[in-house]
Amino acid sequence: MASESLHPASAPARRTVIAAAGAAGLAVALTACGSEDSASSDADADSDSGTVLGSISEIPDGGGKVFGDQGVVVTQPTTGQFKAFSSKCTHQGCAVKDVADGVIVCPCHDSRFSATDGSVKQGPATEPLPAARIKVEGDEIRLA
Repeated sequence: MASESLHPASAPARRTVIAAAGAAGLAVALTACGSEDSASSDADADSDSGTVLGSISEIPDGGGKVFGDQGVVVTQPTTGQFKAFSSKCTHQGCAVKDVADGVIVCPCHDSRFSATDGSVKQGPATEPLPAARIKVEGDEIRLA
């Protein structure tokens, strides 16, 4: 019987060796992932900064436009002033749909947010839309 040939003294040593090998493998994997993540984060940041959302002419005064694929809503509260927010409603995560008369509207439960600062104008949402970073270059609006 194989189990009878095992010596109790050898079991902890084997466990220690296996645990050490596992820990070493995990350390190597985490180190590799960590360095890869830093490189890909830098690359992602560069590619995000190059993402053109649209033209400033697409964003009406007092209104805005939802860029669903990028998860961003861009508004123009006053002429020449552009703001951006997450397009995900803070109530239950629905995508906001319309922007008009200075208000961003979620179609699911009719929460309304300020196009100027993302604050809640009407619930059921209780948290503002998180700000997103954009930059205007010429007549293009880009993710920052």
